[in-house]
Amino acid sequence: MARTMPEETETHPAERLLRLLATGATAEELGEAGAAAPASAALAQRVHRTLAQHRRREAQLTALFDTATDLAASRDLDAVLQAIVRRARLLLGTDLAYLTLPDEEAGDTYMRVTDGSVSPLFQTLRLELGDGLGGLVAQTARPYATPDYRTDARFHHTRNIDAGVLDEGLVAILGVPLSLGKQVIGVLFAADRNPRPFSPDEVALLCTLAAHAAIAIDTARALDDTRAALADLATANEVIRAHSTAMQRAEEAHDRLTDLVLRGGEVPAVAEAVSALLGGSITVLDPHGHRLAGEPEPDGPDVDGLDIDALVAESRASGRAVAAGQDVDGRWVCAVLAGQELLGSLVLAGRPRLEDADRRLFERASVVTALLLMLRRSVAEAENRVRGELLTDLLDSPERDPAGLVQRGLRLGVDLRRPHVLLAARATGPAGAAASRGRLAGAATRLLFGRGGISAEHGDGVVLVLPTGPDPVPPGTPGVTGAAESPSAVAAGAAMQLSQLTGAPVTVGAAGPAGGVTELAAAHAEALRTQRALCALGREGDGACAADLGFLGVLLGEGHDVRGFVRDTLGPLLAYDARRGTELIRTLDAYFACGGSLTRAKDELHVHVNTVVQRLDRVEALLGRDWNHPERALELQLALRLHLLTA
Repeated sequence: MARTMPEETETHPAERLLRLLATGATAEELGEAGAAAPASAALAQRVHRTLAQHRRREAQLTALFDTATDLAASRDLDAVLQAIVRRARLLLGTDLAYLTLPDEEAGDTYMRVTDGSVSPLFQTLRLELGDGLGGLVAQTARPYATPDYRTDARFHHTRNIDAGVLDEGLVAILGVPLSLGKQVIGVLFAADRNPRPFSPDEVALLCTLAAHAAIAIDTARALDDTRAALADLATANEVIRAHSTAMQRAEEAHDRLTDLVLRGGEVPAVAEAVSALLGGSITVLDPHGHRLAGEPEPDGPDVDGLDIDALVAESRASGRAVAAGQDVDGRWVCAVLAGQELLGSLVLAGRPRLEDADRRLFERASVVTALLLMLRRSVAEAENRVRGELLTDLLDSPERDPAGLVQRGLRLGVDLRRPHVLLAARATGPAGAAASRGRLAGAATRLLFGRGGISAEHGDGVVLVLPTGPDPVPPGTPGVTGAAESPSAVAAGAAMQLSQLTGAPVTVGAAGPAGGVTELAAAHAEALRTQRALCALGREGDGACAADLGFLGVLLGEGHDVRGFVRDTLGPLLAYDARRGTELIRTLDAYFACGGSLTRAKDELHVHVNTVVQRLDRVEALLGRDWNHPERALELQLALRLHLLTA
């Protein structure tokens, strides 16, 4: 007979509750299962709540650990702040989380980061210090929670904050301080769009997160500061390295230029060295813009087209090298100064850009050039004093020892046998004759510097002896003399430059060229007479030779060149009469002899008065409209008389 299985025995209620707890049943399931055993059910509910609390605590601790790890790994401040608010929202399960930071410059607080926000108005809120729930948290450094923000009167409501909260739809808000020691550096918020009380555990959780966040923010800021400091340090290192390189280069350049000066190098050698150092073309000019060194390149930039005077004045005023405008050749000008005295200028071409170090090197080259020019001037002044003694002896007693004077001159580098132009210069000024002559002597030395010749004080003025002839100075050398220049041009140029150097009118008489001791002394006498005649004629500050003074020159000149005077005065009329067979010379003589009367002149010439008028019109066309002015008429009458005597 078959065996019947026994029926399953009924499970005990307590055992059933334990099994439900083990499988993670809900509180409702536990309540239904424990209806038959209320005491056991209550105990199971307590165990269930305890387990749920432990699980929640475990989840929070895990989340905090993960948060701390994430924050520690982040190095970017924006990323740190975004991670903070996102984690706060996740941990508390709120609709929104956000963080505010103070703006020290504006003096208020602004919305730095939000997570879950949908309102642009809320995202751009700015809060005055002490306003709203955040202001209360920041002032007290304590957490505050409100289940309904709009009806909570514990903090100061403002229109803009309430408008932003309303636009976002927030109701329940929890704010906790981000603190570093006693300093609150911001406020962290978690908020819901529905009424909600925040439990002490949630407040503690957000406070713990805020503590981590404050440290992370401080660390991120410190890292930013460190990065900025490192960047500044790198920049400083680059500046120091560049400065060190520039200093080394400047030192090498200074040594090279100083060595040139100490070895007796000339200005062209300095120009060549600076050109090599700067990689450009250097031209050295004197105070008047004349070239002292540096030849213009055939296809390269030159100083032509530059307003040298204006550029030198600008450099002199600023004490720096100046760019010559927007020049495609890249030209720079630097004044060469000795104190306030302008010795010349340097022109650098071929450098469109000039870095600060190279600019200082260029300016240093001007200082070295000034030193070299001053040394050369001192040597020249010493040599000129010795040469001046020779010139004084030549002018005072030329007949005493002519051969000895020639030999002395040769030893000093002056060949008195060669042709020279003699200049007699005299300055007029309020400082007195001695002071004026002293200034003029110094100006004469500067004028002759680097150009040959000698000068000396003599009488109430200064005498200058300038070599001329086929090769006294290199062709193109600027100055007051040269093979192609007449004594008249030399005198005019010397008067202008000496007047500029002394600041007073300087009158210059010229004579020559003359070679030999006796001839030079005679030429000086003629130059002195011409200089005095210029002063008597009221032409102070002018320069001329005897030939420039018309009939006065005939009287003053040593050779009394009568035929030359007649030719210069009546030449056009004589040539016209010889070419046309006319009688312009005879008609002019008759006109002057008759006292300027046309009627008497026509009777003297036995022609019609219209003929006399026509002839005199031709005289005016040939001699100029001033032929009948008193001074010119006197010269013409004297020339007519000398012509009749020498014909």
